[in-house]
Order: sequence, then C-alpha cells, then structure tokens
Amino acid sequence: MKKLINIGLVAACLLAVSCKKDLEALNIDPNRPQETHPQLLLTKVEWTAFQEFGGTGPLYANKMLVQSDGENLEQYYKWNRSNFDGFNNLRVVTKMAEEATKLNLPAYTALAKFFRAHYFYHMTLTFGDIPYSQALKGETDKLFTPAYDAQKDVFKGILAELSEANDILKAQNTIIQGDIIFNGSVQNWRKAVNALRLKVLMSLSKRTAETDLDIVAKFANIYANELLFAKDESAKLVFLNQQGNRYPEFNSSSFGSGMYMDMTFVERLKEREDPRLFLFCTQTRLGKEAGKPISDFTSYEGGDPAAPYAETNDKAVLGRVSKVHERYHSDPVNEPKVLIGYAEQQMILAEGAVRGWITADAKALYESSVKANFKFYESNVASLSTYVNETAAENYLVKPLNNFDNAISMAQKIELITIQRYLQTYFQNGWTSLFNHLRTGYPAYRRQTGVEVPYRWIYPQSEYNNNAANVTKAITSQFGANNDLINQATWWIK
Repeated sequence: MKKLINIGLVAACLLAVSCKKDLEALNIDPNRPQETHPQLLLTKVEWTAFQEFGGTGPLYANKMLVQSDGENLEQYYKWNRSNFDGFNNLRVVTKMAEEATKLNLPAYTALAKFFRAHYFYHMTLTFGDIPYSQALKGETDKLFTPAYDAQKDVFKGILAELSEANDILKAQNTIIQGDIIFNGSVQNWRKAVNALRLKVLMSLSKRTAETDLDIVAKFANIYANELLFAKDESAKLVFLNQQGNRYPEFNSSSFGSGMYMDMTFVERLKEREDPRLFLFCTQTRLGKEAGKPISDFTSYEGGDPAAPYAETNDKAVLGRVSKVHERYHSDPVNEPKVLIGYAEQQMILAEGAVRGWITADAKALYESSVKANFKFYESNVASLSTYVNETAAENYLVKPLNNFDNAISMAQKIELITIQRYLQTYFQNGWTSLFNHLRTGYPAYRRQTGVEVPYRWIYPQSEYNNNAANVTKAITSQFGANNDLINQATWWIK
C-alpha cells in the first residue's frame, strides 16, 4: 500500500511538471519572439549609420552653403547643444551583438564592434569625454547614470574594438546575411574596418607623443599588413527608387528659395578649375541668361558666409548666386552615401606618407584619391559624366593648384591633401571636414571678424536632468567648473 502511494505521488509530481511546462509553452506569445536573427537588425543598423551624420548642417559649417532667409547657426558658428541620439542607435547595435552571441555568429559581433566604434568616434569628437565603458548597461546592469570616460580612454576603446573586429573577421568564412553594403562580403568588411582604423589614428596626429597609444606604429602596421580598399571600392549605401529606400534629401523642402552656395567653396573649385563644380551646383541666373555653357566657370558664384544673410538674398535677387544642383533634391537615387572608402583612405595614407608614418609615394596616393573621386561622380551622375571622366581627372592633376609637385614643404603638402579631402565631402562624410580643419587648420573657413570656429558642442540638457553628477564631473575635469562651452578644446585637438 505504501509503495502504491509513493508511485501515485511520483506520478502526480510528473503530471504537475508536465502541466507547468505546457502552461509555460502556452504563455509564450508567438508574435513576440524570444530570439531575433542579427541579420534583421544589421540592415537597420547599416541604413541608419550611413545617413546619420548627413544632412545640410555640416555644409554650412564647412563653408559650402549659405542661407539667405534667416540666420543659420552652423553658418555663423553660433551653435550650442548637440544630442546623444547616437546612443539610441547604439541600443540597436547592442541588441545585434547580444543576438550574435546567443546564436554564435561572430561576424555580426565584429560588425557590432565596427558600428560601436563609428558612433563613439563621432560622439567623442562632438563633445569630448562621453560615457563609454558604462554606457548601454541600463537593461543588463540597471545602470542608468553611466560615468564619463576620458576622451583618451574612449579613443583607446575605439581602436581596440576595431582591432578586435578585424581579428574576428579574419577567422570567418561566411556570407553575412542582411548586409546591404557589401552583400555579405567578410573581406570587404575587413577593408572598411581597417580604413576606419587609419582614419581614427590620423585624427590623433596631434597626439603621437602618447606612447601608450602607439599611433604611428599602429598606422604603419595596418598599411603594411592588413586588407585595405582597392581602387574604386568603398563602404557605400546605394539608394533605390522605392518608398523608404530613396536618397535622404529627395523632395526635401530645405532646398527652397533660401539655400545658396557659399562663395568660399565655389571660389576654391573655380580657382582649381575643378569640374566637380558643375555637378555640385547650378549656374547663376545671369550665367544661364547669357547663354554660357555649363563648363564656363564664370557662370558660378556664391554668397558671402561672413556677411549678414540679407546680403546673399540681395545678390540672389540680382541673379548672381548659384543654387545646389537639382539632382540632390529631385533625383530619388542620386549618389550613394559613402561612410568610408578608397578615395578617403588614399588621402589619409598620403598624409601618413608626408608625415613619415609610412614609407610610400605620397604623390601617387594623393593622385589615386582624386582619380577615384572623379570616377565616383562619373559612375553616379550619368548626365554630367563627361566632365569628370579619366581624362578630366588627369588634366585636373597637372593644374598648378592641384599638382602635388608644386607643394614643397610638409605644411604645403598637408594643406593640398586636406583641401582635396575637403572637396570630396560635399553632401558626404558629415562633419569630417570640420574636424580636419580643427586638426590641421585647413582649409581656412571664412567667418565674421572675432568669431572662432568652435571646438565642440555643449552636452545635452537631458544629461543635466538625468545624469547631472557625472556630466558635471566630466566638465570640471576637462575645462573647469561650469565651462561646458563650445570654444573649449578637448584632449584630441590640444
């Protein structure tokens, strides 16, 4: 009898466990999956990241556009706060990394490191010290008020993550599903990772004395031993004439009557007899009415970015100011957005050669970059491609202001390289040119007397509201108490 009771108890327990498991299974919502393949997140991450730092804001600060119907803060260097929106995008990157770990998919882990580096790089250049080591741990560690890392430590982390990404990808032999940039190519992603490593290292050209960063040796090692972009290769987002996949400026109302070209950008192109001008902007109304051909440099003018905005309006009324080329707002496909590519990589390497970081032909690197940028426009602006074909590029490089042989001193060579790198950033590469200006002093930015180009942006108000102790500590350690100001230089540029 006792044995029967025990058997009954065991059976009852097994039944209870089985029922519990059945109930647990019933309680799983099939519409709320417990796992997500990282490929689904990767597509969103890529689409967002390749457009995140675009728009017209950087073009005003970089002296490419002026506004005639109101005071543009970027044009007059009167900005104040920026935002931490990069952390919102990093949350998706974090989720992708978590799912990659769950499913043991290292290639996605590597790409998560690449995009983490991309976002943290831009945010630290924007502000200075930022949350890094404790960032994005609200969900896992209930850490909602992260400490700020010193900018030097953020750069260390960025370089470490890119190095780790490269090492992970070396061991992969797979197709990365969901990849809309390289169609799943691990090799091409390695090239993008290493090109970004070069870019980050060159950003630290003022910090080569920091022995623990080992900037020059790392740069040289990447050049000598790692995969890099070959001719015409780049990490680019190609647009389609489909809802949700069109060029981000397509049909944008910001290209209305008040937006015009900046005279400093137009004049730099004109004095170099640069045919990319014809692809960047329109002829003035007077130039068109006079019947001048598109290739007539005298039919292009811009507004003065240092003058009151009404003066540009007066000049425009007279028909003497060029507009942004129609393709930027009327073509749903237009040109791809390039995050990092061969043309920029070659300019970075050319600067490295001039600085003596690598043993290489700086002139050949410089010229390969210019030719690649011409080729980019030849391939993507079919109606004007004859102005930027291979012959046009060759002719351009022998003109006095573009000829590398005419740059004698190191400073002259770096100026030549930096200005050419600048000319490649029209509606591309976001704030890269501004940061290069802060680092090198090139090109000169026309502005009102007494106005300096800001070094940074003020921290978001949300940090003062929700993370006051840590943001206050970061400000004090960098600039002194209560000095969260745009004219304060941060570690990387000192």
